[in-house]
Amino acid sequence: MTADLTSSLPHHGFFAEVQSDDAKVLIISVAARMAGMHPQTLRQYDRMGLVQPGRASGGGRRYSARDVALLREIQHLSQDDGVNLAGVKRIIELEQLAYELQQRLADAEAATPMIAEGVRTTASAIRLAREVAVPMPICEEVGAVLFHGKPVAQALEALLARDPRPEEEAGVLA
Repeated sequence: MTADLTSSLPHHGFFAEVQSDDAKVLIISVAARMAGMHPQTLRQYDRMGLVQPGRASGGGRRYSARDVALLREIQHLSQDDGVNLAGVKRIIELEQLAYELQQRLADAEAATPMIAEGVRTTASAIRLAREVAVPMPICEEVGAVLFHGKPVAQALEALLARDPRPEEEAGVLA
């Protein structure tokens, strides 16, 4: 579970209007007024870990628009839905986890076409190597040259300068 519970939470829409506004610039009195709460309530929620405001150089709390939206959601859950604060904290944690998992899934789905293309390219290269019957000693020599820190161009020049061996003598990729 992440420590930052103030990140965007998905499906309730209470962060839809503030998804990118993370600037911690609001002093506690302004954030409390915007959330419809007393400043002492914000301090309590901070102590409980329901919201994590930033801190000014003098130690004063600073809230973002996202924090204010979270405070409104906490108020809604506790006052309108009757959820106690421990339950509210658990709901926020689970929604944060769901959001993070949705992000990871979206990232994986976005990467899937690139991975598939890489697999197709690799398979094509293997088929091509088999079709041209690249002798095993040549492949081993390229690997040895490259692993000894020589540039690829030197390895290729060395291979091109070599006389190819007959397939029977050299061994062939199957």
